[in-house]
Amino acid sequence: MQTLTEDRARELSEQWQGRHIAVIGDLMLDRYFWGAVQRVSPEAPVPVVDIEDESFHLGGASNVASNLKSLGTTPLMLGVIGDDNSGTQLVNLVEESDMDTSGIIVDADRPTTVKTRIIGNNQHIARLDREEKHDIPTPIVEKLLDVLEHYTEILGGIIFQDYNKGVITPELIRRVIDYARDNHIPVFVDPKYKNFFEFKGATLFKPNRKETSDALDRKIQTEEEVLAAGKELLQRLESEYVLVTLSQKGMMLFEDNGEVNSVPAKARHVSDVSGAGDTVIATIAAAVCGGASMREAATIANIAAGVVCQEPGIVSIATDQLLNAVAKDK
Repeated sequence: MQTLTEDRARELSEQWQGRHIAVIGDLMLDRYFWGAVQRVSPEAPVPVVDIEDESFHLGGASNVASNLKSLGTTPLMLGVIGDDNSGTQLVNLVEESDMDTSGIIVDADRPTTVKTRIIGNNQHIARLDREEKHDIPTPIVEKLLDVLEHYTEILGGIIFQDYNKGVITPELIRRVIDYARDNHIPVFVDPKYKNFFEFKGATLFKPNRKETSDALDRKIQTEEEVLAAGKELLQRLESEYVLVTLSQKGMMLFEDNGEVNSVPAKARHVSDVSGAGDTVIATIAAAVCGGASMREAATIANIAAGVVCQEPGIVSIATDQLLNAVAKDK
């Protein structure tokens, strides 16, 4: 795979500073209840959690934007929230992070997506999801496109971050990819099952092994099976690049010129893989906007994923962390 020196990584990071990158997708509010467990409920065989703390974090597509911000780019978040307290809380977090809120559209017909995690004695006990998965209507699609087009002259890239919560629709996908092609803006896709084959013509398509297996309806375990799947996706999606992420086995990059490159995993002590995919797509987009080749971008994103996997919980990657990790990587 591509060799990446510390000097080259630093050069790229300096060049992506301030670049504008749009993130289109399902915005979520992550809510955490932290507490201690000392007894079992007399009402049912479940633990009683004495709540000691409560915290809120940006999740879903907004976590991708948070990673972009931490890397020093200027993210533009495009998504939908409900007319509710959770939506207000999400917007407040975005504003506190000094990110643009002009692309956050309020739809009174759906709730803000909230994932509530209950943590007892530092163990994840339960998760409560509040969400609505029906597709957003055309008028909301139009509002998102209007915001996107307002930033055309300064956009360096567009990320689709799909969690199948209804914001990314086939109509929105087609119109954004056509718009990006007309304006020579690279498009990076982190897909889920529902819209998997709708993203034709994107610059980079980044599924994980399970998503690829589900979409192709077959097991993908061996290296030969990964190779066959990646080449099939490249052809069916008409993408320039397909990057299949393989968890502890790293990644495999497929190029439309026939080249295939393996990227070994970098995490030495895996603590939590949550959010690693968000870090990968954000780092790739930032690197390409900074002038990296896709091989360089995949290499530096792989190192970034290794950094966040060593931290508990969902965390963003900072430029200094990334550069330190590149320096240590041999």
